[in-house]
Amino acid sequence: MKKPWLKFYEQEVPKTIDIPDLTLLDVFRDAVETHPNGVAIRYFGKTLTYGQVGSLVSQFAVALHRLGISPGDRVALMLPNIPQYVVFHFAILQVGAVIVPTNPLYVGREVKYQLNNSGAKAIVTLDRFFPTIKDVWAETGLENVILTKAQHYLPLPLKWLYPLKARKAGAFVKVARQPRVHFYEELESEQFPIDPPDHEIKSSDVAILLYTGGTTGVSKGAVLTHRNLVSNVVQIKSWYVGVEEKKEIILSALPFFHSYGLTTCLHKAVFLKSQMVLVPNPRDIKTLLKAIEKEKATLFPGVPTLFVAINNFPGVEKYDLSSIKGCISGGAALPVQVARQFERISGGKLVEGYGLSETSPVTHANPLHGGRKEGSVGMPLPNTDAAVVDPTSKKPVAVGEVGEMAVKGPQVMQGYWQMDEETKLVLHEGWLYTGDVARMDEDGYFYIVDRKKDMIIAGGFNIYPREIEEVLFECPQILEAAVIGVPDEYRGETVKAFVVLKEGEHLTEEEVTSYCRARLAAFKVPRQVEFRESLPKSNIGKVLRRVLKEEDARVVDTA
Repeated sequence: MKKPWLKFYEQEVPKTIDIPDLTLLDVFRDAVETHPNGVAIRYFGKTLTYGQVGSLVSQFAVALHRLGISPGDRVALMLPNIPQYVVFHFAILQVGAVIVPTNPLYVGREVKYQLNNSGAKAIVTLDRFFPTIKDVWAETGLENVILTKAQHYLPLPLKWLYPLKARKAGAFVKVARQPRVHFYEELESEQFPIDPPDHEIKSSDVAILLYTGGTTGVSKGAVLTHRNLVSNVVQIKSWYVGVEEKKEIILSALPFFHSYGLTTCLHKAVFLKSQMVLVPNPRDIKTLLKAIEKEKATLFPGVPTLFVAINNFPGVEKYDLSSIKGCISGGAALPVQVARQFERISGGKLVEGYGLSETSPVTHANPLHGGRKEGSVGMPLPNTDAAVVDPTSKKPVAVGEVGEMAVKGPQVMQGYWQMDEETKLVLHEGWLYTGDVARMDEDGYFYIVDRKKDMIIAGGFNIYPREIEEVLFECPQILEAAVIGVPDEYRGETVKAFVVLKEGEHLTEEEVTSYCRARLAAFKVPRQVEFRESLPKSNIGKVLRRVLKEEDARVVDTA
């Protein structure tokens, strides 16, 4: 297979790399043993060294073991970017269990599906999210719930002030003692011999079930092994020309429950034995800017909405962002003007990349210092093959022609958890057929022409219309509904719902959004609602979302 992109690699980037036979736990232990006094976590002025984190991981690995967690069991991790996420991430791996990252923004219905599909035996989450878990607990296989407080590792006086702020925001929850509910703070202080379980963990073992979606709207767990995830970190490190072990400070604003944040913020920091600056709420741009300035962040993986928000934040020029060396944007298309403006503000390099949850996630990126092409997602990373193929025959199309993006490499998942048929649709002879529409130029740079057929990407989150439509169809007054993504200056895309009411019924736009808000995570709730008498359909009665998009675009153009 021809790889025209190789001649455009930066000189320091190897064309192939050796993937070490390591687990994520091996990578973590190496950082703890060789850099115990080095800072691992910075959190609102609080620091934790690799040695301290290592001790906590051992402590909680014992706690998990005593709660009956065994090798191969699944444990859900439903936390924002706080120190406890890092601790439990490696504690779960240390007992040989499998991590199931879960979005804290999910409502009960979404959490229940993920818990049941994965078969999770335990979940770690914040006390404020316990009501959501409690509502669905009886309908899942959960045996234990571990709760922690967002303020636990905050320095004084922030630790004292947090409960007051939470009460004011209506986010304060006090959980009474009850069977099978355990508290992080008590487990941390419990006095028992720290003798972590000694299970043999291989690089081929499953480490994480990373839930994604599909064009059918069915949520699927991408099965990622230790080797998949270690491979991608090694690939990314080789691409970041100029990064230095033990010296980088990574702004960790991307959520760890998302594949991009997990690899480029958490795993990469540990692999580099470097620092991660935890930002639990990336929408708080003022706090994010203060973190960059105060902690002198050098690397900043992000999504376009973050860079848009920074560019347009009032008084952004007052913050010193000059410490930033490099940023790779993923999750959605990066507008050229956004990249240029951010580079003017920060002085750092911002380039676009590409990846999927199914690929751990990064497969492509533009060179940080070399020949980047605006509008392109760049070229395949070392040890990664990519091709644009005919969607039907799966044969490569000619250079410059549009087809389906296919990728192959050590970072590609093993398949979808307990979904053999869905796996067969996308995996064949090591190739992952992404469903994304792309083209490749003569230099081997790839361009995403369109994302998966009906998927909406808003603020870096994948949103699948069918899931929202199913919620709308549950509304008694609604006869028909269809959902599409429409352009949004800030989020990239936003959700628009087209609704047909039953005869004699009446709903307002606010009533529709309120109905959805009670049943969906906030980022999935339609921001626009249009009422129609009918929806465009094919000859067999299938609603044509494509026609809705075209009609909506024409209305916008003539507005």
